[in-house]
Amino acid sequence: SQRLMHEDTFTSVHIDVLDTVARDTKLGKEEITRDIPNVSEEALKNLDESGIIAVGTSVSSKDILVGKVTPKGETQLNPEEKLLRAIFGEKAGDVRDTSLRVPQGVDGVVTDVVVFNREGVERDERTRQIEQELLARYENDHYDEIRIVHSNLVNRILSVAEKKPLAADVLSVQGEVLASKGTKITDEILQQIPLNSTDGIQVTDNKINLKVGTFVRNALQQMYLLENVYQDRCEKVSKGDDLPPGVIRMIKVYIAIKRKLSVGDKMAGRHGNKGVVSIIQPVENMPYMDDGTPVDIVLNPLGVPSRMNVGQVLETHLGRVANGLGKKIEAFLQQNSPAAQIREFLNNVYQCEVAKKHFDSMDDQTFLEFVQKYKPGIHMATPVFDGAKETDIHRMAEMSGLSKSGQVWLYDGMTGERFSQKVTVGYAYIMKLHHLVDEKIHARSIGPYSLVTQQPLGGKAQFGGQRFGEMEVWALEAYGAAYTLQELLTVKSDDVLGRNKIYESIVKGRHQLDTGLPESFKVLISELKSLCLNIELLQKSEEDEDILEEIEEISETEDISEDSVQQAETAAPPEEPAEEIEEEVTA
Repeated sequence: SQRLMHEDTFTSVHIDVLDTVARDTKLGKEEITRDIPNVSEEALKNLDESGIIAVGTSVSSKDILVGKVTPKGETQLNPEEKLLRAIFGEKAGDVRDTSLRVPQGVDGVVTDVVVFNREGVERDERTRQIEQELLARYENDHYDEIRIVHSNLVNRILSVAEKKPLAADVLSVQGEVLASKGTKITDEILQQIPLNSTDGIQVTDNKINLKVGTFVRNALQQMYLLENVYQDRCEKVSKGDDLPPGVIRMIKVYIAIKRKLSVGDKMAGRHGNKGVVSIIQPVENMPYMDDGTPVDIVLNPLGVPSRMNVGQVLETHLGRVANGLGKKIEAFLQQNSPAAQIREFLNNVYQCEVAKKHFDSMDDQTFLEFVQKYKPGIHMATPVFDGAKETDIHRMAEMSGLSKSGQVWLYDGMTGERFSQKVTVGYAYIMKLHHLVDEKIHARSIGPYSLVTQQPLGGKAQFGGQRFGEMEVWALEAYGAAYTLQELLTVKSDDVLGRNKIYESIVKGRHQLDTGLPESFKVLISELKSLCLNIELLQKSEEDEDILEEIEEISETEDISEDSVQQAETAAPPEEPAEEIEEEVTA
């Protein structure tokens, strides 16, 4: 039902972490910068002056997150490039764009950016800003922690020495009098004394002094510990990070992606009853019950037989009963029924001495507050070998005013007609699994090819193609789709020449294939050569073709002469002497 979309029942937020590193290469250092060659200002609008995306930016696929340039090797320039280099400067020529971009299919908001710098590397503006924010946060946290320790100490001292007069002056670190001798200890007085001066608090009673001394020692110990932690954290920020060898800087960008439930997402109950969302309908099109309540999820009944997970049916029945009993309690509360009546109803439901004692031990007001949580439904559990019997479920169904079968008449939301059979309706716990169609959907036009076989790579991560396997080949063979099959096995796969020629065919508007030799055949020949079997492909020349034609012509004339001889022999058999024939036979 679309109600689950509107109420975000199954909406989830996923955080992707994308990172990039600037290395010290042989040709020079990679640079994190906003100055990227051949990139429009529009593409750089969300980057700060350091070339890093701002937090809170909405990004979609192919957007630049971190601008990065890598030095190129020196190449020979033709005259046009030399001219362009002279006009537009050196920068664009000797570096290439290796920026971190948002991958295909990702659409979200940048929630955080973390910059790691090698020790001794000069900080840029963004790094300094992040460091200042971190130091400010650590400082605030430190003051809060000290304040909590001080507040706890004040409460402890007040618990043993409130209104007791001070036996001596309490002095600050600088020697100023914070509280004079004879002043009675109160909350206001103690709040004025800083934590590092509390060791001067003494009263006339020695027993109390011992307790106060212990409290103060513990608090000061905590304070010194917190100071050390704070110093370490600040030092770590300013010192730099421990990065792998060759890496100057590393930047991590966190992107939050919101995923609503959509057709193709995988869902499951608690009994291995998993499946895929096949259709999402408006609420008015969903099947509804006699009272007009539409259902939220419709499960295919074919998911129950032969799968031995009848638990899902039991869960649905119990869920409906529990909800029905909850509605009964809600009705009691709305009618301001006496607590005794509700208590009696619950005792009948549970039929358990422990529960009865628990309910009876509460006064009426406490009991009425307690049963408020039962309004959505009554809690129940059914252990494996000691669970609810059918009679128990029937009894509770009767108490809740529902049918024993757990089934009701449903009406088609689109036509308003009643379905021909009753349908099991109830409450079940349904989860969304982390197999979302938005993360799996993938399409490729052209993309990367394997180095050895020259066939397209596989998988979404490599932007790969779909495998046309042996069984799919059989299917096309069965239909006699020879040209489709030839195209799939050559120009769409590993025929490098044909693959290039097909662009030419498309441009010229010719609807034909010029297939070459698949690369996989060359790999096969190489493998045979590794077994010491030399195979060479012979190229047919025009002379060879002429010779072949002559041979064919000669063979055709020979066939004709043989045929004529045979015909002549059958027409007039030769008269040979009988003795000669006998000799031949004996021979």
